[in-house]
Amino acid sequence: MLEPLRVSRLTRLLKELLESDIRLSELWIEGEVTNHTRSAPGHNYFSMKDGDCQIRCVMFSRPYARGGSQSGAPIQNGSQILAHGNVSFYEQRGETQLVVDFVQPAGIGARGAEFERLKEQLAAEGLFDVSRKRPLPKFPQRIGVVTSPAGAVFHDICNVLERRWPLAEVVLAPTPVQGTQAAAGVVAAIRQLTDQGNIDVVIVARGGGSVEELWPFNEEVVARAIYASSVPVVSAIGHETDFTIADFTADVRAPTPSAAAETVVPDRFEVSRRIEGALAAASMTALGRIRQHMAAIERAGDRVHIALPELNASRERVSALLQRTGATVERKLAQHADRLHSYRRELNSLNPAATLTRGYAVVQRREGKEAVTSTKQVKGRDRLDVFVKDGRFPAEVSRQYGF
Repeated sequence: MLEPLRVSRLTRLLKELLESDIRLSELWIEGEVTNHTRSAPGHNYFSMKDGDCQIRCVMFSRPYARGGSQSGAPIQNGSQILAHGNVSFYEQRGETQLVVDFVQPAGIGARGAEFERLKEQLAAEGLFDVSRKRPLPKFPQRIGVVTSPAGAVFHDICNVLERRWPLAEVVLAPTPVQGTQAAAGVVAAIRQLTDQGNIDVVIVARGGGSVEELWPFNEEVVARAIYASSVPVVSAIGHETDFTIADFTADVRAPTPSAAAETVVPDRFEVSRRIEGALAAASMTALGRIRQHMAAIERAGDRVHIALPELNASRERVSALLQRTGATVERKLAQHADRLHSYRRELNSLNPAATLTRGYAVVQRREGKEAVTSTKQVKGRDRLDVFVKDGRFPAEVSRQYGF
């Protein structure tokens, strides 16, 4: 004879069966609200129906589940909603129910609803707080870039960095930026850069695209990787009007990849002007103070001379001291001027165009943009680009070269 199951055993089996099925978790369900009630603690109990079918739902009061959508539309009988949650089994009543954690009005689409749900959840957890945004380093030495090695994004970033601050080193962490593998690739690239320990700032970038193409940057794993980064992160995803979850999580959001490059480094010409101005101001301040002290000494000497004529010899010594002080001041000012000229020459030496004006040229391989500094780097038929002071022209290594 078969042993009968107790009701509690059956309900426990049903609960385990339903809640262990991954297909019944992280669901988006659309339907009409009916039988809605709200408890004193703020929990929402209702049903969602579609035609002749319905399922019971519960939305517990949570920090990021306010009982309504971002637009403020409440859960109410007769409204069409899009609800996110997972299927559960309530053993005490033997009922299957949908445990809801986010609600949006129907009609905006599942992607839009998922964007708002995750945005609200992460905001409640503090991932977007302004208080945790880190300032960018003023003079970064190593800049990490998370993007695809193909396309124009990385090339544009490198061009801007080379023009504004050629002292910085660029480190690429290549990754797909769209498709099913993109989110995992971006996460791995961010961790790869931050694990190096010598990266000052990270740029996460990709060009414009559709909502589907930009969607990897709305994934929760990407947001949490940016939040966990040990160095500041600048996001530059799509065009200026595109916003992703990564933008809200990053320390700084740039409208384009080129703008991100301009944001992370200073302009070397502006820095040069500031240095010159600071040196000139310091020299003028020092000279003014020295002149004030010299005038005070002269006035004191005059008073002493009038009161004690017999101290003429001491006054002569004071005059000699003033002369030596003046000579010292002139020497210090000359040293400041020499140092200023040295800084100017050093900054000018960083300008690659200055070398080209003296008759030199820069040779690069057309593929890969690698600078050619040795004959061992080329062979017959290699295509090259030659840069001179007023532009560039193509060249090709003779086919007999190397034989």
